[in-house]
Amino acid sequence: MGKLFGFMEYQRELPPDRDPILRLGDWDEIHGLLPLKDQKEQAARCMNCAVPFCQSGMELKGVYTGCPLGNLIPEWNDLLYREEWTEAAHRLLLTNSFPEFTGRVCPALCEGACTCGINQPQITIRQNELSIIEHAFKSGMMTPQTPTRRTGKSVAVIGSGPAGLACAQWLNRYGHCVTVFERSDRIGGLLMYGIPNMKLDKKIVKRREELMHEEGIEFVTNCHIGIDHSADELRAKYDAVVLCCGSGKPRDLKAPGRESKGIAFALDYLTSATKQLLTPDYAAPDDLNAKNKHVIIIGGGDTGTDCVATALRQGAKSVHQLEIMPKLPSARTGQNPWPEFPKVIKVDYAQHEAIARFGDDPRQYLVQTSEFLANDSGHVSAVVTDNVTWQSTPGGRKVAEITQGTSKKWQADLVLIAMGFTGPEDTLVKAFGLNQDTRSNVAVDQYKTVCKGVFAAGDMHSGQSLVVRAINEGQEAATACHRYLTD
Repeated sequence: MGKLFGFMEYQRELPPDRDPILRLGDWDEIHGLLPLKDQKEQAARCMNCAVPFCQSGMELKGVYTGCPLGNLIPEWNDLLYREEWTEAAHRLLLTNSFPEFTGRVCPALCEGACTCGINQPQITIRQNELSIIEHAFKSGMMTPQTPTRRTGKSVAVIGSGPAGLACAQWLNRYGHCVTVFERSDRIGGLLMYGIPNMKLDKKIVKRREELMHEEGIEFVTNCHIGIDHSADELRAKYDAVVLCCGSGKPRDLKAPGRESKGIAFALDYLTSATKQLLTPDYAAPDDLNAKNKHVIIIGGGDTGTDCVATALRQGAKSVHQLEIMPKLPSARTGQNPWPEFPKVIKVDYAQHEAIARFGDDPRQYLVQTSEFLANDSGHVSAVVTDNVTWQSTPGGRKVAEITQGTSKKWQADLVLIAMGFTGPEDTLVKAFGLNQDTRSNVAVDQYKTVCKGVFAAGDMHSGQSLVVRAINEGQEAATACHRYLTD
């Protein structure tokens, strides 16, 4: 169980982030690793609880708490403390296809459910995980895991995000021949183009792609299934198809002036910024570049936060992030007890950078965008907002009501809409004739769609969610597909 009373002897410690001002001058990762000796002490704090809620992966009040992958957290914490690095990596990789991704970008639902967190800081589970997997890569342990035999069955996986990659990995290890199709020019999906380099260096994604290719998985980029190749072609060539295409239809904001130039969706903006970083001769459209501009970001989630960090690095004159919801409390309330995921305010990396650059947190709460104003050339010049309060209806729903006399005009040269996604794009849904649920996600039964031999997983099925949940769905869909192929 790590060290007896280690949680009393050692305090929670994370590696220091790079200085906010200095890191604005590059696109390198902002987090680092602790020395192995210090990380061992952090693992020593794990109590190996009789009921490890950290690995429970359960849903409370519609929100996940604990690890959806069921990671064997106390086990590899103990192995890390004992410096049994190889066995720790084996236990970690038993349930998690890509700890190098989750160790960087997962919000750590496991830590929210950590028993130690009831009355003191939680165990640094995510950082322990990252240390184990990076040590495994550095030590040469991460060699290709090729199947001992092939089944003769072939599977096409559409989409190379976390769900698609996890599905492909497991199907390959079951012995099937797997080809992953990606419509973009690079493998990784949102890992590549939805998460900025300073959170997840693209070399890490490429490292995993190369390892999977050595294991026998084929990757095809710049191929849009449903357009470049028909669904019928794919079904005729492969014994099964797994759709892991994400939830790519962005939620729009229908306000007067929305048609103005200079208003873009957040994912288009982040994709352009990453392409500019990875491809020196790529010319980003002016409407997707924040240099010397006043930037307004509508949406207070992680994607909006990533837009803040990206705009700062591009040299924005000012950045404001508008959020219609109220500011979260600084500590758990009675309505949010452990082991629920703590709904508390946090100052993320991008907010730290904005504070260091401009002196203020860029987030503005309880603000609703009412109108976009444009100049004579039709380009956005300002965003008009109103303050709101949330009121309960007789049916129990919460509705935002405008507070009269609070109208405000924000100067804007670039507006980024980061309000989430509403479901999968229509191309493949129509091409395969799939059913959709009331939220427009692809309807499945044990990951099987209504189309024989076609499966769906990840955000395409679950709706917009987390990388860790997408990995879990990809793994489970692979098992469902394997059963179909071998029955």
